[in-house]
Amino acid sequence: MEKQKILVIVGPTASGKSNLAAKLAKKLNGEIISADSRQVYKGLDIGTGKITKKEMRGIPHHLIDVIDPKKQFSVAEYKKLAEAKVRYIVQKDKLPIVVGGTGFYIDALTGRANFPDVAPNKLLRSKLSKLSKEKLFKMLQKKDQSRARTIDPQNKVRLIRALEIIEALGLVPPLTPSVNKRFQFIFTGLKPVDLDKRILKRLMKRIPGIIRETKKLSRKRAFELGLEYRFASLYLQKKLSKKEFVDKLYTAIRHYAKRQMTWFKRNKKIRWFDPRQLKEIEKHAKRQHF
Repeated sequence: MEKQKILVIVGPTASGKSNLAAKLAKKLNGEIISADSRQVYKGLDIGTGKITKKEMRGIPHHLIDVIDPKKQFSVAEYKKLAEAKVRYIVQKDKLPIVVGGTGFYIDALTGRANFPDVAPNKLLRSKLSKLSKEKLFKMLQKKDQSRARTIDPQNKVRLIRALEIIEALGLVPPLTPSVNKRFQFIFTGLKPVDLDKRILKRLMKRIPGIIRETKKLSRKRAFELGLEYRFASLYLQKKLSKKEFVDKLYTAIRHYAKRQMTWFKRNKKIRWFDPRQLKEIEKHAKRQHF
């Protein structure tokens, strides 16, 4: 029996993944499953770069706006929901198109990595939360250099969770590619030559919205929800000037994009394109896989 094909579109932030996915979904009778660790949260639209209704082109998008931003959301929860959406789309005789820049969501769904559903360790979390981000990052570097290269060293929640998993298992879960007997995952990556310019242009349009959304968050939650909200919170606290806020955020997003690419480069099945190569991407998809 021929395997069900699933198109997976990855790439760094601001590379044009959402736009490409919507265009391909129109042509290939598909529906889209988001693989973004922040777009799952309701109300965080501008800061997370969430696709608009107009940009969706009438294509159903799944796993966007599914949880209250005050709550935590794990990769295990994402995998469970995403697998259910894949089955739902397949039952409609449509093509599932997974799109996003959160590498560990992609790897969890496609079976490229083991992400154990480790229960929270309140005692360990309490102990680790007293340490600085710098100390936590150094601890992770000693225990798992590979994870340290891809994690946001300023995200204390992620750092603690990574250490929590290592503590529970006594070892680091290896990246172990596996063969899913039911699905064939087709990986397409976007790698713009002008990524830095794209990041800056996109950021400048979003600054007012980022500030507006950050005002609705507690200081603690703003720091947990990523770069945009973290730096906007510092600006609102008058710890940064407007220029410092924008400059530091731009630099941080560029570094984040490099970490994303470090993660994705481990997957040799990804075929990379510049997003302006739309015709080549379409031909590749149709000729090779559909």
